Amino acid sequence: MSSERPFEIQRIDHVVLRVQDLPRAVHFYRDVLGCTVARERPSLGMVHLHAGASMIDLVSVDGPLGVHGGAAAGEQGRNVDHICLRVEPFDVAHLREHLQMHGVALSGKPASNYGAEGDGMSVYLRDPDGNGVELKGPSSDCGCG
Repeated sequence: MSSERPFEIQRIDHVVLRVQDLPRAVHFYRDVLGCTVARERPSLGMVHLHAGASMIDLVSVDGPLGVHGGAAAGEQGRNVDHICLRVEPFDVAHLREHLQMHGVALSGKPASNYGAEGDGMSVYLRDPDGNGVELKGPSSDCGCG
């Protein structure tokens, strides 16, 4: 029996977030962050969003799928720590200005963080349900920007 895996991970395909107010969450990910709606599935309480080459699925906590996850995220607990979205161009002043126009504040100061391409600058914020979102620019050592 071979110990080699018959597959290789290519990228994150999708992340599923349980949300308390589906329209509010869609507004945030679509209108503030720039994701596009790929498919709406009202019978499941779910919306699929394109996030570059990946997907973010939003599931209503009180919908047919979301209800199985228990209580909604809140002050005492989260669904996830954060998701990271690779963005370009990465201009902190323009990012901050855009987010402030939508009533969204950055959490902390921009900093260099490690990601799929290596170390690069990023900023953190929270979505309407308190889930962490990292917006990450190009790596300083990947030669990609």
